[in-house]
Order: sequence, then structure tokens, then C-alpha cells
Amino acid sequence: MHANTRTPQLKSTSVRHRSTNRMVPNNSVEIASEEESSFINGNVISEVESEEEIETTLVKATDKQTLLPIARDQVKVKDETSMSVSLQVFLPFLIAGFGTVGAGMVLDIVQHWDVFEVVGEVFILVPALLGLKGNLEMTLASRLSTAANLGTIDSPKELWKMIGGNMALTQCQAIVVGFLASLAAILMGWIPDGELNISHTLLLCASSLVTASLASGILGSIMVAVVILSKRCHINPDNVATPIAASLGDLTTLSLLAWISNILYKAIGKQHWLAPTIIVLFLILVPLWAYISYHNIYTKEVLSSGWSPVIAAMLISSCGGLVLDIAIRKNAGVAVFSPVINGVGGNLVAVHASRLSTSLHKLGLPGTTEEGRQKSCINPCRVFCSDSQHSKTARVLLVMVIPGQLIFLYLIAYIKAGHTSITGRVTVMYVSVALIQVAILLYTADVLVHFLWELKKDPDNFSIPYLTALGDLLGTALLAFGFYIVWEVGDKDSDIGD
Repeated sequence: MHANTRTPQLKSTSVRHRSTNRMVPNNSVEIASEEESSFINGNVISEVESEEEIETTLVKATDKQTLLPIARDQVKVKDETSMSVSLQVFLPFLIAGFGTVGAGMVLDIVQHWDVFEVVGEVFILVPALLGLKGNLEMTLASRLSTAANLGTIDSPKELWKMIGGNMALTQCQAIVVGFLASLAAILMGWIPDGELNISHTLLLCASSLVTASLASGILGSIMVAVVILSKRCHINPDNVATPIAASLGDLTTLSLLAWISNILYKAIGKQHWLAPTIIVLFLILVPLWAYISYHNIYTKEVLSSGWSPVIAAMLISSCGGLVLDIAIRKNAGVAVFSPVINGVGGNLVAVHASRLSTSLHKLGLPGTTEEGRQKSCINPCRVFCSDSQHSKTARVLLVMVIPGQLIFLYLIAYIKAGHTSITGRVTVMYVSVALIQVAILLYTADVLVHFLWELKKDPDNFSIPYLTALGDLLGTALLAFGFYIVWEVGDKDSDIGD
């Protein structure tokens, strides 16, 4: 019965419509026998008659998100030039930078509001909640970008299934992390004087929960739209999604935190039920979001294994907040620059990590050996100076720091923000610190993404939270050290913005 069945023979690395000679996505292969059979990601079809049949088969083939071994060997990945990467990344990078400058200006204004002056623990919430963009939204952007590049979301059914699962997952994680961040803020506020104000405790918890949930929902929806539009416009989502998430993340989250905490502060003594009701409502929603995520094929694994990087990143960000607090006490000029340098570093390393992860996913399942790579810890020269696609990207991202940070410095000087004049020494120090920070982060991204891949963990779910949190800690520490050096050599101006 199967005597006449023959094994298809490999003929080319793409599927072509015979009449139109149209190329279909590069995560497909054609294996044809004499009877013109085609083999696409493990699916054999006897005759490719139309573009619709090709697209239907590709959708079925990409449901598993990975290529079968025989297909992976024949994948032909189109490399991007340094110029194309620069053109796609630089505009979102600038927008992201303007967003961080805007966040700094918002913080400069709201710090004088009654709620910030009376309930000082609200400041402790700022680093942890701003870090959620790296923990959740930028991770979501990375997962969606990988799926888009692999063709997984080409099917409308699979697209909406992935969107629904990921939005539920980010809501679940945002509420839990927001609640833990509020507990950390309450604990840090209680330790110095040993006093606990119940009204302030409820305000912190409710503000953190509402801010985390709303910011996650708003930014997550924007990320979905950006990835879909990028795909339709033939732009690599890896280059634009994470910077846009970062550009809106700080400004949106900080504005929401200030607005919500101010409303709850005014309700103290008048509407005692408001804050407790908000807390109970959001905590009740956690099992619902967890249930939806658990029963979704795209998020089930992340729900069970994706907590450690999110919580660890929150703790690292808290350490960065402690360093920032100490640095500001020594030199107020650190405050206006810290969100910018940390935001820029996080944006660039997120782009690099997302691209590295997408490249590895094209090999197959996590753990698949990458040809020519012997170990995770490689020579830094190989990361920045080789002829590989990722090395070219790393060089582009590193060089991008100089014009970008100079533009942001000019903007800060133009609006006379902060407490330090932008002198030549400050400019050289700031750009040098930014270059060192981004260079370390890009190298760490290369090592960490491949290390996670070797451990059979999906880098999309694990790498970005660690990298952005590390960027916050590293950027703040280097900036504080840089200002200390500038201060010691005689540039002791500290009156701008007063």
C-alpha cells in the first residue's frame, strides 16, 4: 500500500509559488520529489497549487514555533546591514530617551506634592514599579517579536490566542510584583523608626496594585499593536518594540503612580473603604489571570517558571534605588541624569537580547547547539569586533550611545533641569559612563542569553528582566562615581534648577 511512497529529496531552501515565483517566509523549506511534493517544516503536501495552500500549510507548520531538525539545517536567514539596523533602531531609541527625560521632569514636579512629602515610602515604590517595564512589557515585546519573526502569529487564530494568554500573564505578574513591591516599601519605611501608619500602608499597597495593573495593560496593548504593525510594514519587531515599550514605560508608570496615590491620599479620613476595596479586588483577580494563562499553550510554561527573573529583577532594582538614594544625598545632580542613563542602557540591551533570542529560536528548541560557539563566556573582542551579524549589531548599538546621550544632555541643559550645569567635564564624564555601562550590558547580554539557552530556558522570558535591572544598578553606581570624580577635580556647581 505504501510501496510507491518515496522520501522527498531536498531541492531548495524556500517554497516558491511556481507561477508567480513568490518567496514565502524564510522559516520554511521545500523538499520536492519527482512528483513535485513539498516539505514544509515537517508537513508533506502532494502538490502546491496556490499561494493560499502555501500560507495554510505554513500556518500549520509554525504552530510549534520551532523547525524540525531537517528544516533547521536548511533555514536561510537574511542578515540585516548595519545601516538598516541603525535606521530602524535610532528613531525608537530617541523617542525612548525623550520618554526617560519626560519621566525625570514628572518626578521633579510631583516630588513636591503632599502625598510624596508626607508618605515618603512612595519614593521607594518608584524604582520597582518603573522596573516593571523591563520585567514584563519588554519581555512581552521580546516574546511577541520572536513569534512574529518565526511566523507563529501569521494565523489570526494563533495571534489572538497568543495575545490573550500573554496579556493575562502580564496582568497576573504585574499584580503580584506590585503587591510585593508595596510590602518592600512598607518594610523599608518601618525599619528606621519602628512606626507603622495603617492609612499609609493601605495607600502604598493600593497605589502599587492599580499602577502596576493599569500600566501593564496599557503598555501591553501598545506592544501588541507595535509588533503587528511592524510585521505588516516589513520592519523587524526586535528593533522597535522594546525601545517603544521603554519610551512609554517610565512616563506612563510614574504619571499613574503620582495620580493614583494623590487620589488615595485625599481620600484618607473621608473614604476609608476605598483603598481596602481596591486591594481586595485586585488580589481576587490574580487567580483568574493565572487560570487563563495556565490554560494557554503560549504562556503555561512561563506562568510556572517565569517568576524567578521578575522577582529577582525587582530586588536588584531595589538595590539600585538604595544606591540612588545615597548618591542623591551626596550630590543632587545625579537625580535628573539617572532615569536617562538607566533608560537608554536598558533600551539598547533589550534590543540586543531580543535579537539574540530570535536568532537562537530559529535553531530550534532551547538547548540546541549553535554552530561555532563553544562556550558561554567568550572573549569581549569577539562580541564587538567579529564579522558576525550580532557583533555588527552590538557595534551599532554601542556607537548609538554617543549621539543619543549628547542630544538628551542638550535637552536637559535647554530646559535647565536638574542641579548641575552641563559643563565640558560633566559631558565627558556622562558620555564615558554611558559607554561603559552599555558595553558591559551588551557583553553580559551575549553571555546571559546563550547561557540560558544552554540551560534549555527561553531567553525571551528570563534575560531582559535581569539585564534591565542590572542596567539600573550599574548605571546609577557608575553615574554616582563619575559625579564624585568631577566634584573632586573642581567642578562643584550644584545650583541649577533650584
